[in-house]
Amino acid sequence: MSLFAGLRATPNDPIFGLTDRFNKDTDPNKVNLGVGMYQDAHGAVPLLKTVLKVENGLDAQGLPRPYPPMDGLADYNREAQKLVFGADSPAIAAGRIVTAQSLGGTGALTVAADVYSAASPNHAALVSSPTWANHIAILQRAGYTVGTYRYYDAQRHGVDVDGLLADLSAAEAGTVIVLHECCHNPTGYDLTREQWDAVAQLARDRRLTLFIDMAYQGFSEGLDEDAETIRRLVADGLTFVVGSSFSKNFSLYGERIGAVHFVCADADEAERVRSRVKTAARENYSTPPLHGARIVTTILSDEQLRAQWVEEVTAMRERIKSMRRALVDGLNAAGVHDMEFINTQAGMFSYCGLSKEQMELLRTEHHVYGTDAGRLCVAALNPGNVDYVATAIAAVRSAA
Repeated sequence: MSLFAGLRATPNDPIFGLTDRFNKDTDPNKVNLGVGMYQDAHGAVPLLKTVLKVENGLDAQGLPRPYPPMDGLADYNREAQKLVFGADSPAIAAGRIVTAQSLGGTGALTVAADVYSAASPNHAALVSSPTWANHIAILQRAGYTVGTYRYYDAQRHGVDVDGLLADLSAAEAGTVIVLHECCHNPTGYDLTREQWDAVAQLARDRRLTLFIDMAYQGFSEGLDEDAETIRRLVADGLTFVVGSSFSKNFSLYGERIGAVHFVCADADEAERVRSRVKTAARENYSTPPLHGARIVTTILSDEQLRAQWVEEVTAMRERIKSMRRALVDGLNAAGVHDMEFINTQAGMFSYCGLSKEQMELLRTEHHVYGTDAGRLCVAALNPGNVDYVATAIAAVRSAA
């Protein structure tokens, strides 16, 4: 008998499984709003002009491909650090932030979970309800018991602030709390400055361990604006961890390029953490990839290229906002006048408020693909499909 004869198949990943189903759909009007990738006005994942320019230059140089250090390229880590915390960050100058290149945001949380596990006997974690599904899987794989804190208020179309604060208040010391800096995935609803202040105070009082996921820097209000909460928490003396990703804002999805940042109490603590980070990286994937890191480093370290890249990020952000407005306009034109809340959301996604059954009807009858929970990728809308999507949503709602 084969070793694998009794092995049970795992369920399809809900997002990638949705894409498989979309790919098998032969309807010419099909629209994939399930996968979280920014697409341009023509429905293509763009290759940024700055990325292409740098990539051509790197190819011309014919650089070798040695193993990088376990924690990644030093220049890359320095540039990634400055983008998140600011070039003039006193914490960077004091040597109390440890940054390591990671395999996207997924790798950032994976490394962080391993370091957390070594530092604390409390293997409990809380994620928002709802959250990106892989948050739960990564933490469980690292040995954590994962619960949820209240976040989405379906009736009011926003954040359940009272529920969130009550749940964090009940958490035991050392519990890992996964938060979204901006562009909450999947709801699109973010915390206000005052709400973040309340969360930070609870983290101090309850000695909670914060992991802040920042996968969409630049896609809400701007690169610096979207990092403002993190910079304030550092200035207030909080210790925490940030996972950042360049998949979206550099459109480098397939390069698996991100970073994990540990904000420590002092430089001595940072050195101890650094050793643990290297060990975690070594045990998970040994070393991170070079190519994407070289692209990002070259752009962020060159004043002219960086300025051009900022313009490209701005253009992507504004296109997402325009498509969000266009979707609401299309819904209004189709007779749906109670979905204005979509315009109050931020980032790539929208929680549209449709039920699981309505989302299935949207797929089977209209070939518009979103998740069962009602998440739609606004960043995949374009002038050629947004009215069709709005009409389809209106039809599904009227059929209920």
